[in-house]
Amino acid sequence: MPEKAEWAFKDALEAAFGRLDFVPMMDGHFHRFRVPEDKSGTRNGWYVGFLDNIASGAFGSWKLGQTGTWSSRKPTDPIEAELIQQRIEQVKAQRQAEQQYRHQQAAEKARGIWQRAVPAHPSHAYLVTKKVSAYGLRQRGNTLLVPLIHNGQLVNQQFIQPDGCKRFLSGGQVKGCYSPLGQIQTDKPLYLCEGWATGATLHQHTGCPVACAMNAGNLLPAGVHLKARYPNLELIVAGDDDRLTEGNPGRTKAIEAAASLGALVLFPDWPEGAPEHLTDFNDLLCWQKAQEVQP
Repeated sequence: MPEKAEWAFKDALEAAFGRLDFVPMMDGHFHRFRVPEDKSGTRNGWYVGFLDNIASGAFGSWKLGQTGTWSSRKPTDPIEAELIQQRIEQVKAQRQAEQQYRHQQAAEKARGIWQRAVPAHPSHAYLVTKKVSAYGLRQRGNTLLVPLIHNGQLVNQQFIQPDGCKRFLSGGQVKGCYSPLGQIQTDKPLYLCEGWATGATLHQHTGCPVACAMNAGNLLPAGVHLKARYPNLELIVAGDDDRLTEGNPGRTKAIEAAASLGALVLFPDWPEGAPEHLTDFNDLLCWQKAQEVQP
């Protein structure tokens, strides 16, 4: 029976993540594993399995933010149902503790990397391509370092390669974090946007401080954090306009965030002839600059 339960739990994991090269251990402990198609060496997947009474388990992915549960059969009475619920609560506590540990380790690593880095060179290929200044970024080798702040502390970094390829520090916190440009002041509005290059464009154009949330899904969490720290600050959500993406997530999430935060919202004002693949304020800047140099 235990062996059958382990293989059944494996089937549930594979249904969520794809083919796995291991059989899960049903020992009640927290385990991490590499999710298929993730980078080699990463362990973004996690699971906890139990064999006593009703065989059951829970699993998820740190990277995707998804979770799931599994049990060998349905509870037959309230006592068994209560047991399953207790296990779910146990797994939640274990997951939160593991996440806190991962965040703490990443934050310590981020601070070490940042301290050893040098000011970003204005001729870095990414900055030249995006037509923006470095605005306090740092550089390690050919890699730009974008700081992510939470509660006034550096907790993570986004690494940007010369070709624009981006990644975050493994295990680092992103939700609720932001990358700042300029000093937050009570007499100036604070712009909240997605990517750093978009934020640099806004800061360059308006002279106002900007908080870069890194992605559309983090606009609201970052905004909530900022409103708590600066309750009297005027906030403007500057959204992306993903016109060619189904559901236009940039516009949708920006409108939702602005409504929840009681903030203004604005989007790029596309001039006639602007290609539809342009999505943000930096795209618009770069396109307009290209038009200026055409004969």
